[in-house]
Amino acid sequence: MEDLLTLLACPACGGAFAERWRCGGCGRDWPAPDGIPELRPEVAGQTEVVRQFYNRAPFPGYPPNDSLTWLRTRAERSHFARVLDQAIPGDARIVEIGCGTGQMSLYLARADRIVIGCDLARGSLALGAAAARRYGLDRAVQFVECDLTRLPLREGAFDVVYCSGVLHHTPDPAASFASIVRAARPGGMIVLGLYNLYARVPLRLRRAVAKMTRYRWIPFDPVLKDRKAEPARREAWLRDQYMHPEEHSHSLAEVRRWFAGNGIEFVSTYPSTLIGEEPEDLFAPAEDEWPLESVMAQIGWMKSLGGEGGLFVTVGRRA
Repeated sequence: MEDLLTLLACPACGGAFAERWRCGGCGRDWPAPDGIPELRPEVAGQTEVVRQFYNRAPFPGYPPNDSLTWLRTRAERSHFARVLDQAIPGDARIVEIGCGTGQMSLYLARADRIVIGCDLARGSLALGAAAARRYGLDRAVQFVECDLTRLPLREGAFDVVYCSGVLHHTPDPAASFASIVRAARPGGMIVLGLYNLYARVPLRLRRAVAKMTRYRWIPFDPVLKDRKAEPARREAWLRDQYMHPEEHSHSLAEVRRWFAGNGIEFVSTYPSTLIGEEPEDLFAPAEDEWPLESVMAQIGWMKSLGGEGGLFVTVGRRA
């Protein structure tokens, strides 16, 4: 617990925690029911709409009779998850911002790593914390309820800041990005997953059909097909992808402008925008890209990524 506390800061004053969830600066005691501290001010507007959306339907869910072996086996079906794990040192301090139900946080919690999982939705965090206890990872992972506009993280404390599937659901993704980068130490890595402007097109077309048929028919969605026998997980995907109250999509050129404006050196993308390349070292700088090749690669993602929502990852290093 002491190591975890040194990575966190009071969202009210930025002070360090003296003990448990009492701020040594302003003296405020933050409640922590079920071991999940509520380190957030009151939220309102569209942020509260999104919070309630995920509280009603946490995403993704856990199946009955799961285990740590199940989690790792399932995660490692993804080439991206494997190369991310391989790139992160065994003693890294990691924060996952917008961790949802915490599956990636729990997957990365191996060796001597310490992981903080942050999210706005307490319903999602409760599932992650329960899984951490089942898996025996509750000393390596701490879940925290917070708002990313006032993150309760010590500035420059983390080797890796991982944020995937989150910023495109905020009212101002560029401002949200500026908020999260401060948690990375100098030389630390930023791993950012967003809906791609081009790769999202197939799902947007499917969503138009779904709305016209009042969700009775959603054509060509492989995830819904795979989850036919899992009603709860199928419903979670349907809500997250087709009914979300706030959504944006982004090109790589836009994300690179965010990086440049916040002192982040561009490293690579996943998938690669170098046509025919597949990165094996996620944190190794990619070759200089040709802008036209980058656009062509992103258009190609409509086929390779469009079936599962069109999410792409951009990696940077804090200067």
